[in-house]
Amino acid sequence: MKIVGDIQFATPCPGPRSSVQISERTGRRSKRICGTPLYLPCFHRRVFSHINARFHREQTAVRSKGNTARPAMDVKCRRLEGKVAVVTASTQGIGLAIAERLGLEGAAVVISSRKQKNVDEAVEGLRAKGITVVGAVCHVSNAEQRKHLIDTAVKNFGHIDIVVSNAAANPSVDSILEMKESVLDKLWDINVKASILLLQDAAPHLRKGSSVILISSIAGYNPDAALTMYGVTKTALFGLTKALATEMGPNTRVNCIAPGFVPTRFAGFLTTNETIRNELIERSILKRLGSVEDMASAAAFLASDDSSFITAETIVVAGGTQSRL
Repeated sequence: MKIVGDIQFATPCPGPRSSVQISERTGRRSKRICGTPLYLPCFHRRVFSHINARFHREQTAVRSKGNTARPAMDVKCRRLEGKVAVVTASTQGIGLAIAERLGLEGAAVVISSRKQKNVDEAVEGLRAKGITVVGAVCHVSNAEQRKHLIDTAVKNFGHIDIVVSNAAANPSVDSILEMKESVLDKLWDINVKASILLLQDAAPHLRKGSSVILISSIAGYNPDAALTMYGVTKTALFGLTKALATEMGPNTRVNCIAPGFVPTRFAGFLTTNETIRNELIERSILKRLGSVEDMASAAAFLASDDSSFITAETIVVAGGTQSRL
């Protein structure tokens, strides 16, 4: 695959882990991090071997340090005062950054994760930054937990103004024709269907002027070898955005964000290796990697009235990295 910047979209897991997989059909190697395969055909295998040992050392250090809180974002506007936001998969990575940015702009935020411990830690960290926040355990493929997430928002704040569907999974590097039906089902259930079902629960509580934001991926424009079906599900979100915008308008706007490459603590071994880092930077017109704050800024814009005449659109936040269907 091309190194695609949404690896933090993997299904949340208790902690970092890795393995190497070899395709039976192609013989090519892939690196799996927390359920997300990172396919590295464009780099020499010696580089991959070199960084593999480094990866294990760094991830061991991460586990020993715990989930260290980031400094609060420097946010100078309060565009979301009085609004209530629900963000799925929001205790780390892009999801957490979006929740933080929306909260710092004045929104009351409802965050979620599959693990209660992750929810509790994220809630504590956000409250320490002055954000009004509650949390709920929610695996987005679980109907009861989805309903509980929405009920938590309504019970605590009375309504919903913003929904950010961020959860996703990439459980396999198999080609489409080799992929097991159970894996296909999981990809569609989490990456596409869960967003629809979540909005079915949330729609009755959305106020006029509300905003829905689907988090897709630049892989949706160029589904590559090891991310073919994952990329297809992300492509589907582009179409879903258009369809939902028509159905939910004019009272609710629906837009999509397609992140490029964004390093997280799980991808640190990539961005700290000079060869790989330079390759990623060269793909960007802006000659840098993205950040979770870049994605959060785009989400805050789409959630705010500054984008009141924007709906049914996908914003690619990838520093100019090529994106075209």
